[in-house]
Formats: sequence, structure tokens, C-alpha cells
Amino acid sequence: MLTNLVKQKDIFYQQVQTEILTAKINKIYNLDVFDFLHTKVADNSIDLAVIDPPYNMKKADWDSFKTHDDFLNFTFSWIEALLPKLKQDSSLYIFNTPFNSAYILQFLVSQRLDFKNWIVWNKQDGISAPKNKFVNGSETILFFTKGKPVFNFDDVREPYKSTDRMKHATKKGIIKNGKRWFPNPNGRLCSEIWDFSSERHKNKVNGKVQKMQHLTPKPKDMIEKIIKASSNKNDLVLDCFMGSGTTAIVSKKMDRDFIGTELNKDYYDLCIEQLKKYDG
Repeated sequence: MLTNLVKQKDIFYQQVQTEILTAKINKIYNLDVFDFLHTKVADNSIDLAVIDPPYNMKKADWDSFKTHDDFLNFTFSWIEALLPKLKQDSSLYIFNTPFNSAYILQFLVSQRLDFKNWIVWNKQDGISAPKNKFVNGSETILFFTKGKPVFNFDDVREPYKSTDRMKHATKKGIIKNGKRWFPNPNGRLCSEIWDFSSERHKNKVNGKVQKMQHLTPKPKDMIEKIIKASSNKNDLVLDCFMGSGTTAIVSKKMDRDFIGTELNKDYYDLCIEQLKKYDG
């Protein structure tokens, strides 16, 4: 009996390996995150993972868990399934609320990943008006790495904020630590405070916010910053909660390969529709 079970497991393992070897890149699957990672993504194959998972904010069935512990168990489980897929020199970005990110950060540290940044996304989208705390207006993006991945810091420079001072410094420089410093013509190094308007505010009609096809799409220009900073052309970018397909679209636009999944059939269809629009 035991021998038969071992044989069955061996056969299943061989089938999975065959599927992985034949899995297509530049493709979005309609699979559960665990089925996707176990059967469609080879170990040590991903250069960059950009993950916008459920937040447990009860916005929809896919974003609701019975308890916070259930949410954390789910989150830690998909992270464990994801980590072997990352190359030795790779980057990982995970979106979530500041509260949830505190737990996720500790788990990633326990998995021996290297912490780089706690990025604060200033959404410029506050709609609540609490009277017992400050207004929630940000989300967190955790940036971790394995090994020594690429980081194109020059490609994500930002405009200097003190324009008058920089205009003066361009001509005469500024004395810093006994040396004359001149501003970089491409701007300052990117900080970990990011100002991006939400997609729903970018797509207003006559000043009014419209209902989006996806509840929580991330801004394309923000995803572009991540991909530009932490990958090169022809690198493979993974997103295992594709949503509306933003990561795939931006990857394609920037000459990166992509692979991902979206379990919700309506959102999966939206991903395919958005990709076809881009191809057109």
C-alpha cells in the first residue's frame, strides 16, 4: 500500500514538473495562488515579484477572512510558496495596510530575506473623517530582496523640491562636507515616501469619481516605478494576485516578461481584456 502511494506521488511530481517546464510566460492564469505557484512557476525563476494581495478589509468575498489569524495564515502560506520561486538575486514588493505590514515584515525577516524599505504610499485619496485618530491616507509597500539584485536608482530619480535653491546650485554649487556639490540634472534620489493619486481619482468624469471595474487597482505609474527600479529588460516579473492586470500591462510596456494568476473569473476576464487593448 505504501509503495503504491509513493509511486502515485512520484507520478504526480513528474506531471507537475512537466507542467512547469511547459508553462508559458507572458501569460495570466485563472488559478488559485497555490495551484499557480506549485504547478506553473519554476523554482529560482523570478527576478521581481510585485504582489498586491488581499488586505482583509471586507470589501468583497476575496478580501474577507473570519479572523485576523486566518488572514495571516493565508498570507504567510502564499509567501512560503512564493519564496522558492525567486532567483538568488531578486526583489519582492508586497502591498498592504500599515497594520498588516507590521506582521508581514516580521515574517519576511524570519525567512531570512533582506529588508530594504518600508515605503509609504501617500494616496492623496482620504475619504474618511475619523474623530478619534488621524485620517488614514496611506498604504504600505514592503521592499525586500534576496542576494544582490539590480536596483536602477538613477532611473527613478525625482524632481528636486527646492527648485529655486537647485537653480542657484546648478550655477555655483553648494558646499557640503568641504566639497562643492552640484545637483544631478535628472533630479534627487527616490525617497521611500511616494505620492501617487489613486486610479479612481485619476479617472474622474466631470470631477466625479467613477465606479472602477476592479475595486482596488494600483496606479500604473507607481507599478512602473517599481519595475523600472528593480528589473531590467527581459527579466521575469511575477504577480500572483493580478487584479485588473496592471503588472502584466506595465511589464509588457517596459519590455519585461511576466507571469501571473487571478482566481476571480470576472477579474481574470478583465485582465485578458486589458492586455488585448494594450496589444491593439
